[in-house]
Amino acid sequence: MDFVTKLPKTATGQDTIWVIIDRLTKSAHFLPMQEDDTLEKLTRQYLKEVVSRHGVPVLIIFDRDGRFTSHFWKSLNKSFGTRLDMSTAYHPQIDGQIERTIQTLEDMLRACVYDFRKGWDIHLPLVEFLYNNSYHTSIRAAPFEALYGRKCRSPICWAEVGDSQLTGLEIIHGTTEKIIQIKIRIQATRDRQKSYANVRQKPLEFEVGDKVMLKVLPWKGVIRFGKRGNLNPRYIGPFKIIAKVGTVAY
Repeated sequence: MDFVTKLPKTATGQDTIWVIIDRLTKSAHFLPMQEDDTLEKLTRQYLKEVVSRHGVPVLIIFDRDGRFTSHFWKSLNKSFGTRLDMSTAYHPQIDGQIERTIQTLEDMLRACVYDFRKGWDIHLPLVEFLYNNSYHTSIRAAPFEALYGRKCRSPICWAEVGDSQLTGLEIIHGTTEKIIQIKIRIQATRDRQKSYANVRQKPLEFEVGDKVMLKVLPWKGVIRFGKRGNLNPRYIGPFKIIAKVGTVAY
């Protein structure tokens, strides 16, 4: 779970999108809301959009948002039997793939929101539809297909961007134009996020017995190793690698 905030306010006062992603199928829900919505209101929305459709989650991963760290949210999920894991920069509970998905979503949503201006909440279901029916390389399928085991039925011109058109009501023509616009935005966002990942990615790999230095992230006001602030050592070690846990964990 994550929030995309500081969006243009709609006619109904919506200025935030609550992004909820399933780790296995990558399917997502984009829920419009107000940044100052109460936790009780968010809970009703959570029960309506998530629990009623998919059942009670086994695990929820979220950041250090005040609404998620409240006693009400914790007691609610404890009564459901749902485990809560908080992800921070120092204790990440999500892998890089999920984090990259959230960054792509936020980038794409912001682009679409600024295209639609104050009417973005009207077109948000189209953004969710297109995201859930776009092919994902990581799961080799669209999230809708991974979730339900079949492809989504939709008008043929919504499947690919092309010259095909629908005849009929004016609302169908308008929706088709928005679908094409969102698909272009999704592709541009994915290309941009892919370029960021390729530039920053460093294929470092170590073996058992290698010695490495560990980087220490500065915490404001925290004294480490008898030093404060800028005098804190940036790297500590060396430490010997005794076992390889995964592709990036030792």
